[in-house]
Amino acid sequence: MLLPMVSGLPTADLVRAHFPALESGFVFLENAGGSQMPECVMDAMSSFVRESYVQTTAGYPASDRATETARQAHEMAELLMGAEGKGSVVLGASTTQLVCMLAECYSRYLLPGDEVIVSIANHEANAGPWSRLERFGAVVKWWGVDPYAGEMRLSDLEKLLTKRTKIVAFPHTSNLLGNIVDVAAVAKLVHEVGGRVVIDGVAYASHGYMEVADWDVDFYAYSTYKVYGPHMAALYGKHEAWSELDGPNHFFVAKEEIPRKFELGSLPYEGCAGLVALGDYLRAISGRLPLDRQTVEAATGHMRLLEAPVTKKLLDYLTHKPGVRVVGPIGQDRVPTVSFVSDRVPSPAVSSYVNERGFGIRHGHMYSHRLTEALGVDTGTGFVRVSAVHYNTVDEIERLCGVLDEVL
Repeated sequence: MLLPMVSGLPTADLVRAHFPALESGFVFLENAGGSQMPECVMDAMSSFVRESYVQTTAGYPASDRATETARQAHEMAELLMGAEGKGSVVLGASTTQLVCMLAECYSRYLLPGDEVIVSIANHEANAGPWSRLERFGAVVKWWGVDPYAGEMRLSDLEKLLTKRTKIVAFPHTSNLLGNIVDVAAVAKLVHEVGGRVVIDGVAYASHGYMEVADWDVDFYAYSTYKVYGPHMAALYGKHEAWSELDGPNHFFVAKEEIPRKFELGSLPYEGCAGLVALGDYLRAISGRLPLDRQTVEAATGHMRLLEAPVTKKLLDYLTHKPGVRVVGPIGQDRVPTVSFVSDRVPSPAVSSYVNERGFGIRHGHMYSHRLTEALGVDTGTGFVRVSAVHYNTVDEIERLCGVLDEVL
């Protein structure tokens, strides 16, 4: 069912009605760690378990349904990521698992002295696997960040690139900073020296359309459970990028069988059903019935517009609060993932106080351990992070600010 629109946007109440978890009154503001599911996704997963909870490709009706569900899940991920026929998507348990698998594949392809550039701003999922390639003779270089804002500069990357550069791994959006990197610009620079880019899109994917084909990226990963879906992840790769690697699946699985060659064991097929069903929610908030690129673009565009006043309200409060340091961009395009530290109250005390009053937020390094160190913040206590999505409201942020006033 398409949602009624006000000034071209679905109303907040009608959006929130799709998410049963929101009915409790608890305010979910730790969405960068995992967003809530719309009811259509839950129903699809439940129906699959009841009716088709079997192995694929066996040839009987329930197995045929499971096989078709897995096929549709790959197609759905490719649509969500804007693959446009230029690449294939591999599904897995998590972004960490998929990047580890990809790095292991490259460990058999790289030669001693080949260079891998890793951004300090990465979530560890896209840092650790590449840094460990040193044991195979790769030269690992670190793409640093501004020590106060934490953002990466293209000029710093240019100084690191050489003809030996094979991989550049970086985040589209830092899960601490909420910034948005121009991935197309980075990809262009890296391709000029013959390298490939591996992008962690986890912190971006719930806030905008992933135009991987248009950006000309080689690999791009995101976690579906942070984009209103099941606990899974997806890794897009260009056809030519996949073809130069030999996947880790069984020897009798042909190299050309992609995605199967890179998907070890069975997928969580009930999760595949949920991923497919996410299309129903995107139709509802886009105001369009066809499930195509235009629908995904419209849905994610509406999400960004709904998030904008929420982001503004939160940043206006925090940037005017004495003794509070906000990291990441303030006056430019960003996602509503906002991290801060107080010079008066330790981060654990802030998050604990807020959590006890009906709000879900978090403190720590958020698996961006290296970035937290680079920003001069104690990794043991880290930042306080508030991460909203399109189903959060200005009213929720106003109430949160009232609670933060009490503790800060």
